[in-house]
Amino acid sequence: MLKKVGVTGFFALFMLNAGLMLYFGRETFQVTSNAQQPSHYSYHFVLISEEVDNEYWRLVEKGAEAASRKHNIHLDYWGPKQANNEEQLTFIDKAIASKVDGIMTQGVSSDTFNYLVNKSVQKGIPLITVDTDAPESVRMAYVGSDNYLAGKLAGETMIKQTSGLQKVGIVTGRFDASNQQLRVKGFKDAVSNVSRIQIAGIGESNITKSGAIQATYELLKNHRDITAFYGTSALDGLGISQVASLYQQKKRPFIIAFDTLPETLTLLNKQKIDATVAQYPFVMGERAVETLFSIKKGAYPGSLQYTKTDIMTKLKGSHP
Repeated sequence: MLKKVGVTGFFALFMLNAGLMLYFGRETFQVTSNAQQPSHYSYHFVLISEEVDNEYWRLVEKGAEAASRKHNIHLDYWGPKQANNEEQLTFIDKAIASKVDGIMTQGVSSDTFNYLVNKSVQKGIPLITVDTDAPESVRMAYVGSDNYLAGKLAGETMIKQTSGLQKVGIVTGRFDASNQQLRVKGFKDAVSNVSRIQIAGIGESNITKSGAIQATYELLKNHRDITAFYGTSALDGLGISQVASLYQQKKRPFIIAFDTLPETLTLLNKQKIDATVAQYPFVMGERAVETLFSIKKGAYPGSLQYTKTDIMTKLKGSHP
């Protein structure tokens, strides 16, 4: 009898420990799942974001969900709570180990990412990049904006809508993110032959509004002659506008933001910013699922699936 109680107690303790491990393991990263894949679904896809609760990525998720419902696909949405390449790579490895039918993820410029893409493809799991490409990897397709073109459009807008000498401060999401680098390069190339437009400095926001506020403040502190700003990620324009309204001298700086989050559109409507680069994250997510679905069906749609990018000014429309 004593032995029976001992075994029962040990088993109960084991189950408690296992439950705690599962709970705290789940809390380490944030995972949104539609529960275990039911057998009647055609495929099981995973969308892995840069930052799970970022408003922009939530729109990508909504588009992916819409296409998944259309094709009877079970969709999981995973990602770090805050942008972190290492955690994102962990999620990719987890998806491969889970033997899902397809992976959609933001591209990362690293040898580890390339290794994981190879691993995924070798195991028969097609992987495509969304929002940010990794062309040096063997990813099967990229779905998202032409980020270089987006930066070029922002630069052309700066040229068209300003006059006289402009000293430009650039606030970018992450120095090490290839999509942000391309948006900066496109802008710089567009204004490179226009002597009246000069880049005063560049700061990093780490994809947060508070980071954009700090980066803007530092740029204005170090370059008091700044007359214009360009933000390259979704929350940069919000931070730039907030600081500019407090740090105002004679005239508000000319501001080009990025993306069309509701708060950004409100600022545009109130003329607190002058323009924003419009991407279509819902369409990105939708097309990502359609592309992966086509690959699974044996129809390869092409390696570059660019979605629409344009400039929106004062909510009167957009300019190609």
